[in-house]
Amino acid sequence: MKKFLWIFTLSFLLAMGCVCYTSGQELGYPPNIGGPQEYEYRTNMGDMDFNYMYNYLAPYGNWIHLEPYGYVWTPRNMGYRWRPYSYGHWVSTDDGWTWISHEEWGAIPFHYGRWGYDNYFGWFWVPGTDWGPAWVSWRWSRQYVGWAPLPPGAEFRTGMGFISFSFKIPNRFWIFLQAPHFLDRDIHRYTLPHERNVTIINYTSIHNNIYFRNNRIFNEGIGIDRVRRDTGRKIPHYTIRDVREPKQAKVSGNDIHIYRPTFRKDKDVAAKPKTFMNKNEARRDLAPVKIFEPRLQTPMKAQESAVRKRQAQEKALLEKTQAQELKNIKSKRAQELAQIRDNAEKAKILKDRQGQMAKLQKQHQAEKQQLIKRNTQDIERVKQVAHQAMQKKPDQSQFKKKK
Repeated sequence: MKKFLWIFTLSFLLAMGCVCYTSGQELGYPPNIGGPQEYEYRTNMGDMDFNYMYNYLAPYGNWIHLEPYGYVWTPRNMGYRWRPYSYGHWVSTDDGWTWISHEEWGAIPFHYGRWGYDNYFGWFWVPGTDWGPAWVSWRWSRQYVGWAPLPPGAEFRTGMGFISFSFKIPNRFWIFLQAPHFLDRDIHRYTLPHERNVTIINYTSIHNNIYFRNNRIFNEGIGIDRVRRDTGRKIPHYTIRDVREPKQAKVSGNDIHIYRPTFRKDKDVAAKPKTFMNKNEARRDLAPVKIFEPRLQTPMKAQESAVRKRQAQEKALLEKTQAQELKNIKSKRAQELAQIRDNAEKAKILKDRQGQMAKLQKQHQAEKQQLIKRNTQDIERVKQVAHQAMQKKPDQSQFKKKK
């Protein structure tokens, strides 16, 4: 009898061990994190701390200790002149306009925290715990739609909304495109070069319209009716469904499946990335990436070609939008003159519009010169990066001789 009880007890304990292990897999731990047997900070679907962010994002970039933010993260291999919220598209959901990133790691940095910029190593992400459809500020007009990542100074508190707007978004951080392209899936193809931003900002008004509504964070952004009118398209509407793994968002019928875990509000001061750089190391070693860091799997010979192709797209977009702005002024002038019979009033309107045209043409010429200068400098930088990579590459002939 004792022998039977001993065997029964041992079998029961082994079975319980298998059940616990299986439960860990069913919770959906990301494959590169290791699950509960390695990290014990995840006790359920929510209730995760910053260690999760540190470990999940480590393979995709570099953690940097940067005061006053603590540990910040900057992505690697993002290609030419990358900016946050540029590779992806917008969808309408129950939480308002929601950013769907095309980046493999985009489930967290575009829905939590804030983005900042360092003049040496470029864009960096400051972790946060509140999930939002997209943490951006908006600008728009009849012709343009734009957005920019909210910087660390934009403090949002759950249940209250924004409690601090102690920041100013630099002009070049805005992403603008012509309004008809707002619903396009590959927005990056239509984003205008930042040399156009100063002019476009004068055409647009700013809106910081993210609210806490019905116990959720809602990103109103640009109005649905305006988008429908400016794009001439129907706007699909989706309900967000939670998934258990940090995969790219997936549409299924009227649902869009998004990873949005809950993080602990009380930050563990002992938590830190396994490896990180200090500010000086990052500014020394990562400086080139703010201009150009080849995307993974891009052949060396194709890198310069890809940059030149993007620069050609930027030039075409610049010229197209500049021509449209001048055309709009001429059209408005013709409409005004057609409604006025008084010759003196007509002469005044004609003079005003001619002055407006001359000023705008001067701005356009400055934009073209700035773009040409930047493109020339960037091509030289791309060549330097390629040359440095070739020097680091081992001499294959030596390996052949040894064989």
